[in-house]
Amino acid sequence: MRRTLYTEEHEVFRTAFRSFVDRQAVPYVDHWENAGTPDRAFIEKAAKAGFLGFEFPAAYGGLDVADFRYNTVVAEEVVASGMAGDTFSMQNDIALPYLLTLTTDEQKQRWLPRFTQGQLVTAIAMTEPGAGSDLRSIRTTARPTGDELVINGSKTFITSGSTCDLVLALVTSEVGGGELSVVAVENGTPGFERGRPMKKIGRKGQDTAELFFSECRVPITNVVGQLGRGLAHIVANLPRERLSIAVQAVASAQRALTMAAEYAQQREVFGAPLGSMQSVRMAIGEIHTEVTALQEYLDRCVLALNAGDFSPAEGAGAKFLATELQWKVLDRTMQMFGGYGYMEESEIARMWRDARVQRIYGGANELLLDSIGKAVLGGR
Repeated sequence: MRRTLYTEEHEVFRTAFRSFVDRQAVPYVDHWENAGTPDRAFIEKAAKAGFLGFEFPAAYGGLDVADFRYNTVVAEEVVASGMAGDTFSMQNDIALPYLLTLTTDEQKQRWLPRFTQGQLVTAIAMTEPGAGSDLRSIRTTARPTGDELVINGSKTFITSGSTCDLVLALVTSEVGGGELSVVAVENGTPGFERGRPMKKIGRKGQDTAELFFSECRVPITNVVGQLGRGLAHIVANLPRERLSIAVQAVASAQRALTMAAEYAQQREVFGAPLGSMQSVRMAIGEIHTEVTALQEYLDRCVLALNAGDFSPAEGAGAKFLATELQWKVLDRTMQMFGGYGYMEESEIARMWRDARVQRIYGGANELLLDSIGKAVLGGR
């Protein structure tokens, strides 16, 4: 079935982007995995080439391209290329909407040009040691003192945490009636400390770290959006974040299927190709059917997001379905590679370990199902 999501312009963009990552990212996969983070020089090159912040207005160095289909092209080619790191999804899909839709003109002038130049790596800091998917349990506080906020607390499992230049932290703000607010904290602010990259099972080419705030003073003008409306801002942006995860997940499943099919034709078992075994053909047939069907659904989700008609429940559902299928496909196709699939240098092995966290971050899948059920039952 031919996909109808993209236009010729999207495919031209795809060719240019894939050429860029093949030259500037793929050769450095092992280096980035060993370092625990992509090189800053790569981020600056990506920005200079127009692949970071392209949704921002041209006045701030962007391209005025507000079409999530370009984001899906990026996600698909990042996966298909084997590139390490979450630079594009973190910056373009997750952090960018906060800076684009919630910031004041003065904030935009401060942050957006640096973002589009690759000089401002951003992070979203929600999760805490005692508050993961349950955002209402956040304990990091922002105490008003004159025209400043004094932040105390810590965050954990923060993508780009050890390299970020600007972190958007979700805090409990006394000036917001005790409700949650989003506050921007710049690296170098006294009382703000970035932790070292945490050692993870997978996604080793992307840094994840703890963040610490100890009497950290920021101007009250660093509040992003409205005081006391932080949870609403997060909820409004979660459907896009979860769709981004879903797109990556299905792209990963498709990549694994392609690799397994190629291997099944080349690998001989008992004097015949692996693919001549009925059990292998049936597995590949099942995977192909499920990936194709879910891809069609996600394409519709992308168009719905573009149209402003994509609900939190739909975002949660897309993320749940896609990441569950991704894990099923990665585990099953890895089995087809036998012992070779378990070797560290094997691409399927890296994909397998990188896939596991997909069912956890962006909202644990079990909690997503609960939230979907509440939406179906009218909030009960």
